[in-house]
Amino acid sequence: MNRQRLESIDVVRGVIMILMALDHTRDFFGVPGLNPVNLAQTTPALFFTRWITHICAPVFFLLMGTSAFLSLRRRTAPELSRLLLTRGVWLIVLELTVVRCLAFQFNVDYHVTMLVVLWALGWALIALAALVFLPPTVVAIIGAVMIVTHNLFDPITTASLGAFAPLWSILHVPGLLIARPGFVVFVAYPLIPWIGVTAVGYGLGQLYRGDAERRRKVLLRLGLALIVAFVLVRFANVYGDPAPWRSQASAIMTLVSFFNVTKYPPSLSFLLMTLGPALIFLSLMERKTPPGLRPAVVFGHVPLFYFVLHLALIHVLAVIVCLVRFGDASGMFASPTLGQYPFTPPPGWGFSLPGVYLWWAIVVVLMYPACVWFAGLKARRDDWWLSYL
Repeated sequence: MNRQRLESIDVVRGVIMILMALDHTRDFFGVPGLNPVNLAQTTPALFFTRWITHICAPVFFLLMGTSAFLSLRRRTAPELSRLLLTRGVWLIVLELTVVRCLAFQFNVDYHVTMLVVLWALGWALIALAALVFLPPTVVAIIGAVMIVTHNLFDPITTASLGAFAPLWSILHVPGLLIARPGFVVFVAYPLIPWIGVTAVGYGLGQLYRGDAERRRKVLLRLGLALIVAFVLVRFANVYGDPAPWRSQASAIMTLVSFFNVTKYPPSLSFLLMTLGPALIFLSLMERKTPPGLRPAVVFGHVPLFYFVLHLALIHVLAVIVCLVRFGDASGMFASPTLGQYPFTPPPGWGFSLPGVYLWWAIVVVLMYPACVWFAGLKARRDDWWLSYL
């Protein structure tokens, strides 16, 4: 395994993390209540700002699986399984403590708790810890079957399952895990399709043991095939997404409807739409990292550090701006309702889309020196705890 091969993964992961910051900046600085995927509210610019960030979560899960496979170069399967299990538990703990309290909500009252991406990443690692004893190709097939077939279960609702409704929210459809007065836990990232993407990524790691030029060609062909499959499946409007597309009043809004696929949980159409371009991007980065994307490599070296810190930074900036504009930022610390998550905005809060893009640029620039420092620390030291950050 040469250094360039690893760099291709890091640069793609880094670009994805930069895009992720755009989505989270919009969460904190955008106009509250304006849903970018609600066709009755959105504009093409707002929709495609959200749409471009759809690629983030699938690539995170895919490359997490690939990185797990690559670590077999220096670990046995039992050693890798133990590592994945402990890392998975660690991510879930981080979700419920540091990320929830010190990044998203800035409080510890647990009135409202959302189980989001680290929760799902953690459980995907725990599932992969059991799968690594199987041949990688078998693991990939299991993952592909989960991705392709999970929409067959869309007609099953949580309301129809009675006491098992919370389990169904964990596995397949977003919903309330706990709903008591003053204490709400909502699962935003059901696990089945995300575990499937991680398993496929694990099998994909086999390409990184072979010839680089062959890998580039295979990634390119796979990416193009997934994009073609997305267009065919979505155009058929029969299966692959619980929300069919419809003709709208204008051609551009019809296009918006066509691309408006379901992320929670990620439908087959959603994953075809996002993983196809991701594989093409991985292919393009095989030969040489463009100079303009060199900073992304730094972000790609420290994904968890970046994730936690950028959320806290965005929230801190929102608090400062709120204080300057309104003289009061108490809503930035109060427990929100589910509809207002992750904070309670004051009346008049929110920036237009150009303002969101400006704050996004500020966040990315401010993140770079911290990530350079931490990447350097990880390069200089081999403390065991650094592998968990």
